[in-house]
Amino acid sequence: MLMAVSLFGVMDALVKWLAAIYPTVQIMFFRSLFALPPILAMVWRGAGGSQGKNTLRNALVMLRTRQPAGHALRSVFGCGAMLLFFYSYKFLPLAEVTAIAFAAPIFIACMSVWLLGERVGLHRWSAIVVGFIGMLVIVRPGAGLLESAALIVVGATLLYALAIIQIRKLSRSEPSTTIAFWFTAFCTVMTGLALPFFWLTPDGVDLLLLIAVGLVGGAAQLCMTRAYGLAPAAVVAPFDYVHLLWAVVIGWYVWGDFPDLVTWIGSAIVIASGLYILWRETVKRVPVPPVITE
Repeated sequence: MLMAVSLFGVMDALVKWLAAIYPTVQIMFFRSLFALPPILAMVWRGAGGSQGKNTLRNALVMLRTRQPAGHALRSVFGCGAMLLFFYSYKFLPLAEVTAIAFAAPIFIACMSVWLLGERVGLHRWSAIVVGFIGMLVIVRPGAGLLESAALIVVGATLLYALAIIQIRKLSRSEPSTTIAFWFTAFCTVMTGLALPFFWLTPDGVDLLLLIAVGLVGGAAQLCMTRAYGLAPAAVVAPFDYVHLLWAVVIGWYVWGDFPDLVTWIGSAIVIASGLYILWRETVKRVPVPPVITE
């Protein structure tokens, strides 16, 4: 999981660097297209790999779905979240985007009552309220441009939470590799259709960086899936909060950004609330999804 979080940190930095020059849709296209090879490698391995018989047929069976509408809805939420997250990097430091995104478990716990029929007790409702307070501390209503940019991240986090809730529904009958493949394929097709209207020809170095966004993101997704397959979510999920450390270090080293005291306080509140919700969901044996945002 630490490898996954580290790779996602590198991917975020690449996206922020490229977002200063290239349209968000173009970055999303490369993120999706070149994430497909690692995901297909995971499918191939699950189907038997080079040692198994009928591997291709098994792989096609793995990718077969009986819920195309469910995958489409998950993909719409996921692509919308990615679009807003990537766009926000034009205006906000990595650490601030990451800190606000950690409110995802709070949104998920809140919306699961109505969308999944889950029961949320007093303890988790209290954590949800505290978490929203922490998010308001980071967003700082009334801060002008900073507030507007932060609200983009809040919108992205809300869409991401809806995507996770849809993943929970799909996971009742679909394996994680199938869900990951169809989401990535959907994003590739949708951004590919829009690409002619946004295309900006990259130079050689930037082309390599755009390709790296997809390969690194796909590898991170692969590592994350493997981590959740090897250990319980209660053990794996807390490591995701190392993402903030990477965001701070990379943001400071590359762009000279360092979170102020208010952001640290808000982040601590949001992380504490998220960890408490994670613990309560583990006690109640509610499946806990990864908190990775891209």
